[in-house]
Amino acid sequence: MGGFFGAVSKRDVIEDVFFGTDYHSHLGTRRGGMASYDEEIGLQRDIHNIQNTPFRTKFEKIFEDMKGKAAIGCISDYDPQPLLIRSSLGAYAICVIGIINNSETLIDQYLHFSGGHFGAMTGGAVNSTELVAALINQKSTFVEGIIFAQKEIEGTASILILKDDGAIIAARDRLGRLPIIVGKDEDGYCVSFESFAYDKLGYEKEKELGPGEIVEITADEMKVLAKPGKKMRICSFLWSYYGYSTSTYEGVNVEIMRYRNGRIMAQNDAKNGLLEGIDYVGGVPDSGTPHAIGYANESGIPFARAFIKYTPTWSRSFMPTRQNERNKVAKMKQIPVHELIKDKNLLFVDDSIVRGTQLKETVEFLYANGAKSVHMRSACPPIMYGCKYLNFSRANSEMELIARRVMYDLEGEDAVKYIDEYCDPSTERGKKLRQTICERFNFASLEFQTLQGIIESIGIDEDCLCTYCWNGKE
Repeated sequence: MGGFFGAVSKRDVIEDVFFGTDYHSHLGTRRGGMASYDEEIGLQRDIHNIQNTPFRTKFEKIFEDMKGKAAIGCISDYDPQPLLIRSSLGAYAICVIGIINNSETLIDQYLHFSGGHFGAMTGGAVNSTELVAALINQKSTFVEGIIFAQKEIEGTASILILKDDGAIIAARDRLGRLPIIVGKDEDGYCVSFESFAYDKLGYEKEKELGPGEIVEITADEMKVLAKPGKKMRICSFLWSYYGYSTSTYEGVNVEIMRYRNGRIMAQNDAKNGLLEGIDYVGGVPDSGTPHAIGYANESGIPFARAFIKYTPTWSRSFMPTRQNERNKVAKMKQIPVHELIKDKNLLFVDDSIVRGTQLKETVEFLYANGAKSVHMRSACPPIMYGCKYLNFSRANSEMELIARRVMYDLEGEDAVKYIDEYCDPSTERGKKLRQTICERFNFASLEFQTLQGIIESIGIDEDCLCTYCWNGKE
């Protein structure tokens, strides 16, 4: 997916932006980049491939190569960025997080009326950040251009721009699916996706941007350039999966939400008589762990880590492009604690069950190490739709999603008419879905968090949350 961090100050901010950007490394593993503005040098930029080497290592010489009292940085899972752009609006650096689903249409429209061109990457693809810049440049001001770009884009685009006068413009995506927070210290301002990133650098929260809100920050002030819209659809997966545990979005801390979520799942299982005979509760590491802690605390069943992820030399398994690479990395990470597995009835909580491939191998690994039974809980409802707005749960076909694939196998194309029933564990179709997945993956039992359960655990208005991947509602 990606994340960004920027700062403008009365002092050099390269160190702040280096560490602030690095604190977004959990959001992507393909490209990292920084851009800065210095009054004597002007705009500078550095981009590196971080697929096999962390951001910190690739950018360790940045303090020798770059300086400036204003800078932005980006972790990207796809396109290299920030880009340096020269246009009628002036020279600027730009980075974008989100997804553009109608990029080919927008590219064709732009080329048709402008007679211009784009720099093409391998296979003819166009860097989506360059496309956003081209849309912005069609208008006479940055604000008009950003609003125009976000209106034309089908998907999501949060934008960070470093101008050639040292000011930074930050624009939250139109429906606020992703967060942007402004921090302040005695020398200036910063802007960040993750709240803990600026906390650790000594900034205090000044403002969380609303949906579509645009601000400009300098060392001396923050100006609102476009007021927020009234409609928000912030992604629920920020809390249940890819947000970092120490972050807070819309006033709700990720770790606390996950404890609540686990507690609600345990309450549901207790109500349905599903807690008997479990020796240990554990989380599928890492993001499943806090959900499992909440489950264990509520149920009274001891929490235990029956296997540990070995992470010092392995990259995140979620991020590699090819599925077989993700599976291999996930398998190599798992180190068992035999005393906590052998002859034990284990219940694991995972943050979500998307395709299920890695989870199947995890369960086989547990049985191979002597587990008596393995019960599985998903901290969110069955994923029924590939995400259209971000890069989580994206799929070439919705048949890649385990819940949709099982439904199709059970009932063919007509199954889509009964998605609500398949999600509901009290219906015959809901029971059949869970039973079939159990048989395929060798789970002793399987339950999903309910949609109302996850909304309750987040604790903000349901109308402000995006739940598209579960119920298809935009």
